[in-house]
Amino acid sequence: MNRKKQRTEQAKFLYLTLAALFITALVSCNLIANKFVEVDLGFKVFVVSAGVLPYPLTFLITDILSEIFGRKKTNQVVAAGFFASLFVLLILKLGGMFPAIPSSPVNDSGYNQVFQNSERIIMASMLAYLVAQFVDVRLFHFWKKLTKGKHLWIRNNFSTILSQLMDTILVTSVIFMGRESVGFISALVLDGWFFKVLCAAADTLVIYLVVYAIRRFFKLKSHEEIMV
Repeated sequence: MNRKKQRTEQAKFLYLTLAALFITALVSCNLIANKFVEVDLGFKVFVVSAGVLPYPLTFLITDILSEIFGRKKTNQVVAAGFFASLFVLLILKLGGMFPAIPSSPVNDSGYNQVFQNSERIIMASMLAYLVAQFVDVRLFHFWKKLTKGKHLWIRNNFSTILSQLMDTILVTSVIFMGRESVGFISALVLDGWFFKVLCAAADTLVIYLVVYAIRRFFKLKSHEEIMV
């Protein structure tokens, strides 16, 4: 295998690995979103869905994909994530259609308790996900073009801040609208969004290190994208 072909295969593997991590994090978010937890960061205690914990990883990965592989390939991963979430929803529905046997470690009551709100959760998440992720990718490339490929921290943070706000408003509203007060929903939105913004700021160093390592490994020129 010549060196050029080897590099192409390595780039494809990297793309598939990032896509797999993205979809895994996305599906995990949906499955654990019913549980709400307190996250104490010392200066503030955040009340957030457990699904929020892995969700910032999806935006970090799309930013890495956007920077290295470009807008088109990133949007393909976003679309794949949507269909993966839809498939998970169908699997959960299928699992609920069949009654548990008496010796089953998980009975119908336990299954329904965990997944009874999954359809609403996943539908809310899918709506918010499609809007937020495509907005994130669009804004990332908007800032990249505006800054002429410089200042990665600007496009990483500013694309995520707005898209995460949209995501948090949409998913929280769909889940709790008609069930909880506007004040309760607003508090969850603010907590969830602020927590995601902090995560976006924290991952700035991570994206710089990852992008630097990838560019050095593939010997890419400044702001050059990989075609796979």
